[in-house]
Amino acid sequence: MIRVAAVGDLHMGPEVAGAYRGRLSGLPDQADVLLVAGDLTRHGTVEEGRAAADELRGAGVPVIAVLGNHDYHSDADQEIAAVLRDAGITVLEGEGAVVDCGGVRLGVAGGKGFGGGFPGRCASDFGEPEMKAFVRHAKDVADRIGTALLDLDCDVRVALTHYSPCEETLAGEPPEIYPFLGSYLLAEAIDCAAVDLAVHGHAHLGTEKGVTPGGVRVRNVALPVIQHAYAVYCLDGERAEAGCPSSAERVTAG
Repeated sequence: MIRVAAVGDLHMGPEVAGAYRGRLSGLPDQADVLLVAGDLTRHGTVEEGRAAADELRGAGVPVIAVLGNHDYHSDADQEIAAVLRDAGITVLEGEGAVVDCGGVRLGVAGGKGFGGGFPGRCASDFGEPEMKAFVRHAKDVADRIGTALLDLDCDVRVALTHYSPCEETLAGEPPEIYPFLGSYLLAEAIDCAAVDLAVHGHAHLGTEKGVTPGGVRVRNVALPVIQHAYAVYCLDGERAEAGCPSSAERVTAG
């Protein structure tokens, strides 16, 4: 059994130093790995990146993260990623990582993802160069994530993004902004890779649980959605989400 803790949209800054770190004190007893689904910072400054790194440093389990749109806002995404890696955090952008969890290989691949919308209400690469560039970027990032998922050599496979791969976990957000919260292209990449669980953030007013068209479980772990320090999902080597004890389904530590 692999216990995956996940959270997104921490939006850290120096003024809240220590507030989140204190809630991770019991994490090693609850989970084997912590996934962070982007938006670690508020405005994407390096100072905020350092604050986020300090909160997650020494969590007691491997920490794997992707960046979110807020982390790109100040054009310091590369510096923020470097600060996080210096703190021992694995940062993915179209890449994968494998963690040994008691003899079971957990593979995690992903990246920020991007918007574009969902079937029937999505952008197309037609018309102005700006629209073509928007859709081209959405396709490029989805392709990279899909390739990284397929390349994983593991027993259990998890997709980690900031943007959502399905509409269900956006329920609660204004439908008009769905195209800016996720993309069906991410779901296509996930469904092609025998993924066991897909985790994302970004949709603060969304819903926790959803599923891709191919049947992959999707979980929106944005902090305002799960309303706890992290959620814990249990997976086994048979590519199925197992029923965690009720006390471990969603945990607040500290």
